Amino acid sequence: MTPALCFKDYSFQYKAQAEATLRHIDLTVGRGEKILILGPSGSGKSTLIHCINGLIPHAFPGRVEGSLSLLGGDIAALNIFDISKKAGTVLQDTDGQFVGLSSAEDIAFAAENDCVAQDEMKRRVLETARLVDMEDHLFKSPQNLSGGQKQRISMAGVLIDDVDILLFDEPLANLDPASGKDAMEIIDRLHRETGKTVIIVEHRLEDVLHRPVDRIIVMDQGRIAADLPPAELLATELLRKTGIREPLYVSALRYAGIPVSADTHCEDIGKIEFDREKFRDWDLTLPAAVQEEMASPLLELRALSFSYPETAAKGRVLDAVSLILPRGWPVSLVGKNGAGKSTLAKLICGFVKPDSGSIFFKGRDISSLSIKERAKHIGYVMQNPNQMFSFPMIFDEAALALRNRGIGEGEVKERVHHVLEICGLYPFRNWPINALSYGQKKRLSIAAILVTDVELLILDEPTAGQDYRHYTDIMEFLRDLNRGRGLSILMITHDMHLMLEYSVRAAVITGGRLISAAGGEGGLVKPADILTDEELIAAANLKRTSLYDLALKAGIGDARAFVRRFIDYERRNRSRPGG
Repeated sequence: MTPALCFKDYSFQYKAQAEATLRHIDLTVGRGEKILILGPSGSGKSTLIHCINGLIPHAFPGRVEGSLSLLGGDIAALNIFDISKKAGTVLQDTDGQFVGLSSAEDIAFAAENDCVAQDEMKRRVLETARLVDMEDHLFKSPQNLSGGQKQRISMAGVLIDDVDILLFDEPLANLDPASGKDAMEIIDRLHRETGKTVIIVEHRLEDVLHRPVDRIIVMDQGRIAADLPPAELLATELLRKTGIREPLYVSALRYAGIPVSADTHCEDIGKIEFDREKFRDWDLTLPAAVQEEMASPLLELRALSFSYPETAAKGRVLDAVSLILPRGWPVSLVGKNGAGKSTLAKLICGFVKPDSGSIFFKGRDISSLSIKERAKHIGYVMQNPNQMFSFPMIFDEAALALRNRGIGEGEVKERVHHVLEICGLYPFRNWPINALSYGQKKRLSIAAILVTDVELLILDEPTAGQDYRHYTDIMEFLRDLNRGRGLSILMITHDMHLMLEYSVRAAVITGGRLISAAGGEGGLVKPADILTDEELIAAANLKRTSLYDLALKAGIGDARAFVRRFIDYERRNRSRPGG
């Protein structure tokens, strides 16, 4: 049978770049295969997808060498419209893909462009919506759907064209853990029921492996570094070498000195085979988890309630939220999409005013303070650093807050240079911001706030869209600030590994309310206790950590305590030189 895709000695160089982004790609994808593409940032993953869906060279011009066949035909002979009828793409940012006022209109868009008769169009819209379990939401605005529901409507908008190849560009990036799990399940069901070729680009390997894939393609520096079944790839050291995070349970086996091979079946935690006795013996060598004493309060929220005027009739976004954030602690704020996490951060910073309740900082009620006054003590870093910049040059951006306060230029220069040194950006102080990598831009957005000597830093999804290497660089940088300067950190995140490894405590929010587990203090819970508590997990759209499942399979008596011990062990291991 003719393959779905066939790259032969394929290279691509963007018009504006001096070197090729893709180099000598040889890759064949059979019809009906389900493929995962992994790789660090800049490895060429997105470029490869753009070659398949026609954005290269029609939207992004450049020099092509070699050949690419799509369903047996030379893709160079097709225009982008013809390609869209064969390969459909579901974007990472689903909001950027919506064109209709209702979900039904959005799904129908492609059929309308094809002048399909209305009765036939309605039939196809309903049939496609049923494929993604969204038939009951057709008359809702896409903007009023949850993140997971938006994902499904985007899928339906692609499926209505009955394309042969489905491309998913980081489908989990903006989803809470449970919604991400649902997304993997629905992609898997679509693959099984329709027989379409499915290609997924994603950083979160462990989450993708919730459902089986046929092969994993690892990209590195524009080349294919590996093309292997999951079990074989996980048995190698390639993921670590290329800066990709392997599943936590695989790391635990390696730490325990247990050989990992294809026969271990690490691709599926349910089927995994390992020496349970050896694992239990290793667990006995782990010291008990550190018991942190509650520090004095830095920030205290007392019965905080809020509703947006346009949605007040539907109920409060936040309802009587009380929370204590101790001095010098890194704390995560987790919960399902739309739970109120970002709204809580806006209230703390003063961007919006609460309907009732109060906010105390170092024992002082700051409810009446302006945004500018609060910014002297509390900094807020948005998810996308590009949305925070006001100037083209690095120094000017870092100096903005100080200049706005009328501080003399001599002191401005001294303080900016100092904070750029801390953030590893001093050598680039006279560079344009556009010359920085994404991770460096993240650091600059943090530097522009640290220059004001804030005591609390709030970060919205600090690791979103980053590969493991850049993710680790930023989090270790923040950990150094936390330890060295005593900076308190509040992280809003969907990344459960980040919460486990880099938080002392976490707060769980759902339906506008904080929920807690037994033993929680001030609204805070130990991260390991959250991801081993079935009630909390279900209420907040989280997902039980695979470490807990591994401990159960190993026959460890207190699996929750094992998770705590392992996380402490990994923290210590990472903090060692070369660790």
